[in-house]
Amino acid sequence: MKNILIVDDHVLLRRGLIKIIDEHFNDVTYGEAGTAAEALEIAGKQKWDIVLLDINLPGRSGLETVKDLKQLDPELPILVISMYPEDQFAIRVIKAGASGYLTKDSAPENLVTALDRVLAGQQYITPSVADLLTKELRSDPRKEPYELLSDREFQVFLLIASGKTVSQIAEELSLSVKTISTYRMHILEKLNMKNNAQLIIYAVRKNLTD
Repeated sequence: MKNILIVDDHVLLRRGLIKIIDEHFNDVTYGEAGTAAEALEIAGKQKWDIVLLDINLPGRSGLETVKDLKQLDPELPILVISMYPEDQFAIRVIKAGASGYLTKDSAPENLVTALDRVLAGQQYITPSVADLLTKELRSDPRKEPYELLSDREFQVFLLIASGKTVSQIAEELSLSVKTISTYRMHILEKLNMKNNAQLIIYAVRKNLTD
């Protein structure tokens, strides 16, 4: 019997994951959470074999939740499933303690492979993520300015770079407009920029946009 906790704020996506898993695995019980707070509460009540976790959660982000879950149980395997391309978040996720990173547009068989590997006590590292890790190890110790952003700042930065307004970002992340405005101010300061247009141009030049 495998216990799988699925953390995503969209019920349809949770149901979709359950359907895929049920087609390939027997004797699985599920827990479901739509927020970081719910995930931590459920994770603290029983032992889970793996957590499937989305990056974009209301309030506290998935990246922060990875760290919270690992503090709760350092041995807990976490597979992050995200809408963001691997080159945007995979390295941050693995550094935070996750066992693997999978994009939501991956084929169902990739999810099955990832689950098999992580449940066997291994990491799920795609060839492209392996290349990113190698580049990270070989990279110049002087980091790019955007790499110095906190996880939440980086997430807000990418949303700004996608053309979303402060109000739209606040609604998407279930945070106040004031909080997002503060993040934006810190981002501009750290990147030594003055406005959103400069942020967007910078993101395009660094290949951080889709």
